[in-house]
Formats: sequence, structure tokens, C-alpha cells
Amino acid sequence: MTRIAVLDDYQGVVLSLPCWTRVRGRASVDVYRDPPESEDALVSRLLPYEVIVPIRERTRFPGSLLQHLPALRLLALTGRNTGHVDMTAATALGILVAETETSGGAAIELAIGLIVAAVRRIPQEDRAVRAGQWQTGLGVELSGKTLGILGLGRIGSRIAAFGKFLGMRVLAWGPTLTEERAAASGATYVSLDTLFRESDVVSIHLRLSEMTRGIVTAHQLAFMKPTAYLINTARGPLVDEAALIAVLREQRIAGAALDVYDVEPLPRDHPLLGLDNVVLTPHVGYVTREAYDLFFERVVENVESYLAGKLPARTLNPEALARRR
Repeated sequence: MTRIAVLDDYQGVVLSLPCWTRVRGRASVDVYRDPPESEDALVSRLLPYEVIVPIRERTRFPGSLLQHLPALRLLALTGRNTGHVDMTAATALGILVAETETSGGAAIELAIGLIVAAVRRIPQEDRAVRAGQWQTGLGVELSGKTLGILGLGRIGSRIAAFGKFLGMRVLAWGPTLTEERAAASGATYVSLDTLFRESDVVSIHLRLSEMTRGIVTAHQLAFMKPTAYLINTARGPLVDEAALIAVLREQRIAGAALDVYDVEPLPRDHPLLGLDNVVLTPHVGYVTREAYDLFFERVVENVESYLAGKLPARTLNPEALARRR
């Protein structure tokens, strides 16, 4: 019987999804909720599995890991490969990598929620009410303010529409963005420094790549108004985390709302946890019932194809079949 491992099911919900009944009797499914502390421990855990299902990029698959998993034949991803799988190594080792589509609205809705939560002090006022206090500070209205968006793609363009709906001036920057594309989304293309200098809210929606890693540095953060907010629902390493902590701690900006971090899960002694001017969520941009239904329905379809000797849909490297170990 084919052995399948599902990794990093933090909430323990994956096996409750009805789609898994379709592989019953043909495969056994083991679910792991906790990440191992080292790559050696991960190898020991994954050694017997022919199919591995990672939840997004919570676990990375570099070549150094893949080469020590001789039983592995299929990496059935939830969502797309965002660089967490070494495709060159996987193909050379004969490991198929299949992906799925992603939810269209989950990340957009969370970004909107975090923007509103940060500027209207929703978490702070919630804590105050529970502590017996009442109206401890002043929120900020978004109407008439300036929204700066880094990355005007599928998500960023929807955030631009949200800003326009609220009556905000919308600025945008991206490494390949043009004035024409920005205008088509109702935004004005500006330089990166200008965006940070003029925006009241900066929302990040860039893909993480070697071009964008660390793109937001202390230099850009220094341009921000003392009344401005930084929102990051994209990827933690896009921002110099130490520099962001410094400006928050010194109250050189009004606050931040973050769903992503350099290290995830966030360590219990992380300095962000001691700051009152930051809203923190545990990388839940895609963690919705609808998104999980989509992810795992497609994952099970890919596993079914594999078990039937067929190439799974959305296989990224069909040429790996010729390299089977």
C-alpha cells in the first residue's frame, strides 16, 4: 500500500476533509502537525513515504533533503511552488512535483482585515475592553489618506480597488510595474522611496525572489511618516525584520500588521511579541475552509492519478519520469 505523509497540519484538520475517503484502501495517510527541529530529523520522519503532501511552504525541500528520500516519488503540493522545492534536484532524482491552484480571495480579505485592524486599533481596544478599560486611543480613518502598494499583481490590484473604494489615493511600485499597468488599476506609479515617503499605509504584495528578498530596508522605513502603517501579508523576508522592529520599538511609525515572518512559526521569545503597536497573525492568509477544500481536493486528484499510473494534473516536471531511481 502506498504511504502518504501530510506535513505541518498545524490545526489538525486535514483528515477531516471528505476527499481523503477516495484513496482509502489504496493508500495510508499519516498526518504530522509539528515540524522536526532539524533536516536529519525530517529525513528520519519522511524516509518511508512514497508521496509527501506539504502544506504550502511550511517545509522546504532543498536538494540536500530530497537526495536522502529514496522512496519519494511524488511531491503533491498544496498551491504553487514558490521556490520551496528544488525543482532541478527533484527532476534529477525522478521525483514528480505537482501543484494546485490557489484561492482567489483568502489572502486579499486578510490583507484588508489587517489594514483596518491596524489603523482602527481593533486588537488594542479588544484587549482594553477585556481588561475593564474603555476607549483607550484614537483610530485613523482611511478616507482621504494615501495607500502605497508594493506589487500590483492579482492580490495587489484588488487591494488598490479597496483603497479607491474607500476614497484613498493609491500609489504603486513593483520591480516590473509600468505607469500604464498601474493606471489600469487606478494607481499612480512612483519610485520605491516616494511610495514610502508619501503613503499613510504601505501594503506589501510582492512575490519573494532573489530580486525582491530584503527589498524593504531601513532606508525605506526611514522615509515613512510617524503616523504611517506597514502591512505585510506576502513573505517575511521581503522586509528587513530587524529594521522594522527598531522603527516600531522607537515608535518612528504608528504601527504594523504582519501575517508573515522570517522564521515561522514565530518563536516564543521573538521581539515582535512584546510590541503593542503591531498586529500579528500566524500566516493565515490562505488558511480558510474554502482554500483548504480547494487545495486538498486537487491534491487527492493528483494522488489518484499517480496511483492509477497516470501523470498528475499540473505536474511541473513530467520529464522526471525518465529519471526514476
